[in-house]
Amino acid sequence: MSKPPAALPCMVPEAGRIVSSQHLVSPRSPELSELEYGMILAWNAFSRWMIRASAATGVPDMTALDVLVLHHVAHRERGKRLADICFVLNVEDTHVVSYSLRKLAGLGLVRSERRGKEAFFFLTDKGCEVCLAYRDVRESCLMEGFSGSEEDNARIGELAALLRMLSGRYDQAARAAATAVPG
Repeated sequence: MSKPPAALPCMVPEAGRIVSSQHLVSPRSPELSELEYGMILAWNAFSRWMIRASAATGVPDMTALDVLVLHHVAHRERGKRLADICFVLNVEDTHVVSYSLRKLAGLGLVRSERRGKEAFFFLTDKGCEVCLAYRDVRESCLMEGFSGSEEDNARIGELAALLRMLSGRYDQAARAAATAVPG
């Protein structure tokens, strides 16, 4: 009979703090654990939103990554290479994005064009229609919940800057963890 695992040492968060993993709370920044939980909730809600908004455009069975890739291919109406898409979306595994591009091509939403040894991806007319329909769904379902006030938009901009800064810190920590010696 195995013995039960030892209890994880943890810091008890202050009253009112909402965290997903109490044992990860650090006295250096308990707020970071709150933020991580907020990012978990936000990412899952955002993913669910993208999938359902895509389905509302008549394209069901798309993953959140498929939606992100589609809209990035549409961005600025210029051809995108696989490496560029991965870089901008901060996706390390090119195979996952490559699979998404093949899926989008199979749906008739993107097409590829070879230039030398490189493949560039572009929207098709159908892909453009889907992106515009997605924008309409976004306007009618999501944007009415935003005031559009200068103050609210400034706060959203500050949060966006904070999230980009944090992504750099998490990327740096991931690189450090990848080279860390276990034990």
